[in-house]
Amino acid sequence: MSSTRIRELVVTPIAFGDPPLLNSNGLHEPLALRIILQLVLEDGTVGLGESPGGAARLERLHAAAKAVVGMDVFDTTAVSAAIDAALLPAVPSSHERGWTTSAVEVACLDAQGRLLGRPVSDLLGGRVRDAVPFAAYLFYKWAEHPALDGRAAIGDDWGEALDPAGIVEQARLMQERYGFRSFKLKGGVFPPDEEIAAMRALAEAFPGQPLRLDPNVAWTVKTSKYVARELDGVLEYLEDPTRGVPGMAEVAKDSPMPLATNMCVIAWEHLKPAVEHNAIQVLLTDHHYWGGLRRTRELAALCEAFGLSLSMHSNSHLGISLAAMTHVAAAIPNLDHSCDTHYPWNSADDVIVPGVLELRDGEVRVPTGPGLGVELDHDRLERLHRRYVDSGLRSRDDTGYMRRFQPEYELKLPRW
Repeated sequence: MSSTRIRELVVTPIAFGDPPLLNSNGLHEPLALRIILQLVLEDGTVGLGESPGGAARLERLHAAAKAVVGMDVFDTTAVSAAIDAALLPAVPSSHERGWTTSAVEVACLDAQGRLLGRPVSDLLGGRVRDAVPFAAYLFYKWAEHPALDGRAAIGDDWGEALDPAGIVEQARLMQERYGFRSFKLKGGVFPPDEEIAAMRALAEAFPGQPLRLDPNVAWTVKTSKYVARELDGVLEYLEDPTRGVPGMAEVAKDSPMPLATNMCVIAWEHLKPAVEHNAIQVLLTDHHYWGGLRRTRELAALCEAFGLSLSMHSNSHLGISLAAMTHVAAAIPNLDHSCDTHYPWNSADDVIVPGVLELRDGEVRVPTGPGLGVELDHDRLERLHRRYVDSGLRSRDDTGYMRRFQPEYELKLPRW
């Protein structure tokens, strides 16, 4: 059998530490879920992939693991088609299937790069920048995860951030530690006027540096228009203030700033109506959503054709995903805004060997080694897998976790 054939796909669910970060749905739990892939070829070459976790995605990746055995690692189109066929009709959503195909495609590209001795960015057409800019991802947060069910409180060195002064201090720490030159606040937590005050405080503390606010559809159209007016001249863009293409289109009619999304345009069929109704002006790409790095590169070309600016979405992730994000962002000519990343919040539990990926001066230099350029720490992977098994956690539930401390908490979107 050819040495480029896939011998097996090893799927390993893990759990890693997450701080008490607040959002419009509630509160991050102490553990976040992720899935690590090892795509093993007949010659022993291993390509790495990473996916968001949860029971449903784990089941789909196990189905994909059966579907790709014996396929050529360079035939990524056929690999994606085989995964699609394995998931249909049980998973009719192209967006949901995209989560699975993306993780496997990244592993294929990593293996290809290792075989060829070339970085993944070369396989995507070559890099147009040597370093990718990222924004500090600010959160309202508690000082610690409170003690619960016999578990001791879990603190961190970021401290509490529940008002404008706390958010400014968090931003200062982010800049001191990582050199960020742009800032994004996860909003939708407090009444809009409080979050407006936080953004104004950031603008005063970091004059001339790009700012953005993301309330995760916590506002009505009316409230969204109000916030946009109040923050005219403060924000570079406002992200997902209200739900859906129709709502975003209504806000866009009167907004003095661009509107961005990673919520109302997350699949190919969403792009046409969004463009037709001028609902968004900035698309936050995410290779996990859109089916992989090659599809993200194609999406960037479509955005260029339709005059949409580009940034990049992030969720709680580790270094394999950061490496993949960095390679594809390096290969996109029309990257118009710094990318989002949760990495400062989660990097202490990373599964890759340190030394390749580093946030410095608000950027990550593009790895130049073969494939993604990162190596798996097998001991750390085993520890995080054991933590997953022992925790019993199988899905994310920000709302349920918040109710452990505030039983009256209600998930209500829009809230204001």
